[in-house]
Amino acid sequence: MFGNLFEEDYSTVSINQYGKGKKLKTQVLEPPAPREFTNLSGIRNQGGTCYLNSLLQTLHFTPEFREALFSLGPEELGLFEDKDKPDAKVRIIPLQLQRLFAQLLLLDQEAASTTDLTDSFGWTSNEEMRQHDVQELNRILFSALETSLVGTSGHDLINRLYHGTIVNQIVCKECKNVSERQEDFLDLTVAVKNVSGLEDALWNMYVEEEVFDCDNLYHCGTCDKLVKAAKEEKNKPDVNLKDSQNEEEIDHPLMILKAILLQEENNLIPVDQLGQKLLKKIGISWNKKYRKQHGPLRKFLQLHSQIFLLSSDESTVRLLKNGSLQAKTDFQSNDQQIFKTLPSESSGLNNSISCPHWFDINDSKVHPIREKDIEQQFQGKESAYMLFYRKSQLQRPPEARANPRYGVPCHLLNEMDAANIELQTKRAECDSANNTFELHLHLGPQYHFFNGALHPVVSQTESVWDLTFDKRKTLGDLRQSIFQLLEFWEGDMVLSVAKLVPAGLHIYQTLDGDELTLCETEIADGEDIFVWNGIEVGGVHIQTGIDCEPLLLNVLHLDTSSEGEKCRQVIESPYVFPSNAEVGTVLTALAIPAGVIFINSAGCPGRESWTAIPQEDMRKTFREQGLRNGSSVLIRDSHDDNSLLTKEEKWVTSMNETDWLHVKNLCQLESEEKQVKISATVNTAVFDIRIKAIKELKLMKELADNSCLRPIDRNGKLLCPVPDSYTLKEAELKMGSSLGLCLGKAPSSSQLFLFFAMGSDVQPGTEMEIIVEETVSVKDCLKLMLEKSGLQGDAWHLRKMDWCYEAGEPLCEEDATLKELLICSGDTLLLIEGQLPPPGFLKVPIWWYQLQRPSGHWESHQDQTNCTSSWARVWRAASSQGAPGNEPAEVSLLYLGDIEISEDATLAELKSQAMTLPPFLEFSVLSPPHLRAWTVERKCPGRLLRTDRQPLREYKLGRRIEICLEPLQKGENLGPQDVLLRTQMRIPGKRTYAPALDLVWDTAQGRTPGSLRQRVADFYCLPVEKIEIAKYFPEKFEWLPISSWNQQITKRKKKKKQDCLQGAPYYLKDGDTIGVKNLLVDDDDDFSTIRDDIGKEKQKQLALGKRKSREALHEQSSYILSSADTPARPRAPEASLSIHVGSFR
Repeated sequence: MFGNLFEEDYSTVSINQYGKGKKLKTQVLEPPAPREFTNLSGIRNQGGTCYLNSLLQTLHFTPEFREALFSLGPEELGLFEDKDKPDAKVRIIPLQLQRLFAQLLLLDQEAASTTDLTDSFGWTSNEEMRQHDVQELNRILFSALETSLVGTSGHDLINRLYHGTIVNQIVCKECKNVSERQEDFLDLTVAVKNVSGLEDALWNMYVEEEVFDCDNLYHCGTCDKLVKAAKEEKNKPDVNLKDSQNEEEIDHPLMILKAILLQEENNLIPVDQLGQKLLKKIGISWNKKYRKQHGPLRKFLQLHSQIFLLSSDESTVRLLKNGSLQAKTDFQSNDQQIFKTLPSESSGLNNSISCPHWFDINDSKVHPIREKDIEQQFQGKESAYMLFYRKSQLQRPPEARANPRYGVPCHLLNEMDAANIELQTKRAECDSANNTFELHLHLGPQYHFFNGALHPVVSQTESVWDLTFDKRKTLGDLRQSIFQLLEFWEGDMVLSVAKLVPAGLHIYQTLDGDELTLCETEIADGEDIFVWNGIEVGGVHIQTGIDCEPLLLNVLHLDTSSEGEKCRQVIESPYVFPSNAEVGTVLTALAIPAGVIFINSAGCPGRESWTAIPQEDMRKTFREQGLRNGSSVLIRDSHDDNSLLTKEEKWVTSMNETDWLHVKNLCQLESEEKQVKISATVNTAVFDIRIKAIKELKLMKELADNSCLRPIDRNGKLLCPVPDSYTLKEAELKMGSSLGLCLGKAPSSSQLFLFFAMGSDVQPGTEMEIIVEETVSVKDCLKLMLEKSGLQGDAWHLRKMDWCYEAGEPLCEEDATLKELLICSGDTLLLIEGQLPPPGFLKVPIWWYQLQRPSGHWESHQDQTNCTSSWARVWRAASSQGAPGNEPAEVSLLYLGDIEISEDATLAELKSQAMTLPPFLEFSVLSPPHLRAWTVERKCPGRLLRTDRQPLREYKLGRRIEICLEPLQKGENLGPQDVLLRTQMRIPGKRTYAPALDLVWDTAQGRTPGSLRQRVADFYCLPVEKIEIAKYFPEKFEWLPISSWNQQITKRKKKKKQDCLQGAPYYLKDGDTIGVKNLLVDDDDDFSTIRDDIGKEKQKQLALGKRKSREALHEQSSYILSSADTPARPRAPEASLSIHVGSFR
């Protein structure tokens, strides 16, 4: 038991204290785990607070203490909100204990936290990491509670429950004078060494006489001399221990007989042996001590038949298990507790305990334990350290039985209910986040092969679709989902892993094995997936794999268009080559019949060391030559001996000795030179290069105070100015780069150089420039940009251009500084027309949603065929919620317009405001209750929004939310436990279904198949045994029957979790399609339709030829063995313990 006494619970320990030097994935957002099958909550260890957890659990399982604490209301203890007010008397410790007990009773989490409680104690992290004595803590905590409850109705709580008095009596043997002294106590200390049980220990300490004689005589005040005397300690009759431990009760025959029987196997013993064991235990026989008062032993046993059971011949006696005279005991060590929980006292969310159970509570973990294991656990050196007793005669009121909410104040009940709802929401979000990932789908028909790689035909936005998918599903599921999204797709569909490289998009690996899950295929979150036919793109055959990965090389060669030797210069051009191509293909690409190729072999960045490739190595590949993306290749024409050579023919040598930069004159001032070459090293300051360039360009010296250097990229665009104080290495400028000398000062260290443009469609070279302070607010920055661009009005806002050169998220916080929003020099901001909604408001696009029949007509009682008027944008997609008939059903979403609404507004107010949009006048909708709201996800209805009175903020919709509204015949009020399903009755003799009908299923009565079958049967007025139902999976074209048969399993803890339809394998949710079959007229087992057959056949054809038998992907080659010989941690030294309490007198 003490093996893990000092092993900390790391579930809440900061990663700053442990695991330094090792980057850990934090679990800050992971919600706490729910309670386990015991339905009891543990307490998390803060590092060394196991002794505290032990005591708190003991007090929590004492109903009299817990409910007495709950009876103190806010009018006596104060409110948490007032704790920081100077004159408020808020009794923090009782309030925190109340909240902790409420969490242990009602909050659905595996373990509660004591951080707030220890903070109220005034403890520091050092005290939370240090071991202390639990008995010392018990006394200090009771003292702190007494001080905290002064002046309240609970001022005597501790004294009322735990106070007792010991009377020390010394009787003089000569004059018979009695000297008494009384002592108060909250707990009793007994010596358990060399005693058979607790009764013997109490007898030895508080009942047995101590005689003063011989060398240890007593000085009697009456006799005024040393005399013989006898000392004994007695508990006063009004002692209020949780179990009677006074002399009379310990000496009671019931206690003695029951103690004897409890030590026997099966609590059974012959009556004769019972008398002998009684004589051995108390040193006197039954007849001499008890017969006069209680009669013969057998008669006494018969009179107490509720405790003892005599055999028919009265030869043996058994102790009845329900005969509870002895108190319920809580065994407690410094780190572990054993509790016996009765049905009337069991706490938790749902009481499923119908008989007494023992539980082993070890910090966060709670496990059941058998009585014989308790006896083995608490023996020898590992015996219990502290025992708590409670009178067995104490009865719980009937309303407290199986009711953990009994006695808990209303404000704590509301707080726990809200916390449980929040926990449930967080767990659902966490499960979704942990089991889904984002995939970027690149559609092959929207790409073309250009310059050695794949590039979008139009734009990156239209060519890439973002798809959120469950990684527990298979590759075949992914393929089918994509096939459903891409209605235009014809022929084979191949999914391949692609990556963006500097040259463009390249395909690496084709995904095979439709039966494998996405986890097994090792697809990563954010992976780029290329969707194509596996052969060609735009009529060009595509090579795949890492061997032919395209390399973007910088090729330096002579500009042959220049005239005259002086004007000849080396120009740099980007070229793309496959990695497995021969180096000699560079000459072919430049149309040079023959030449010498040099590669930069310098190991130091920023320096160049050119090495010529021998003629015999020209057939080696670029990868074999060690070339990578960004590598430089120099070409010299072998037919021109003077190409790239100085007059001394030492060009290569001079390249090794001298590094240089090109500086162009962009000051629009007349100068003899337009460009100069400045020698420099990586440690040369930019200021020195600028001054040297001004001199060599023969410009005015005044430019030294009003000019700057700006890098020029390959497209000729001027980049952000480089500060004069930087070196070339700090500015990340490569040797051979081109710089422009421009008018104007470079920004200081506290300033930002920004590009900005109007609108989201930015053409290269049209951006404007501005220098602002990094502490300027977004609002002021917007004003400066509007003034510089000559725009007027307030209907503008700023967005940051993202890496795709598109408008990203808006800068919503107008008062935030650019530095706080992580805006850096060189960023591009876009001026977008239209005001952002004020803080706390949402701009929501509204869509109109109605299911269409296969013929294209609306499924509505009002035929609104003219609703697709000129104002509406229309999305049509295959519906997972539509009718799976012979033809695919369509979901049409018609755009109505945008509304601006507060996040604090209710869903009903959103519907009302949407009804004011002009296009809405074409629809016949009576009132907001006749509208059903869905979120729009991937151009289809997603999550159903229920509860019209709920604020939008509580739905956690996000700033990019879109809402679609569905018309209803009559209003509805869906509760949180209701699930909306589309039910369709199968037409007998035809492989098709009737139009869908909405069915509301209340899952509060259970989420089992039987519950759903009964609801469907009632809906269609059919006997439940005469229907069959199935859920439709449109992405698989499959129907999964929902059977009410459950396997009978004897052990309750092994009950199948599959009974819940909202879990695997059904994952039933709002909007799902349920097929219904009337067995009275249709005994066919098949649920499928002709459309399903066509869809499955297409899936088989797509998978044909691509399935390969694969061996196990992961073969466990090594096993991680936990070391059994881990040395035990030394026990930390104990230190003084204290709890800080304010004054309430």
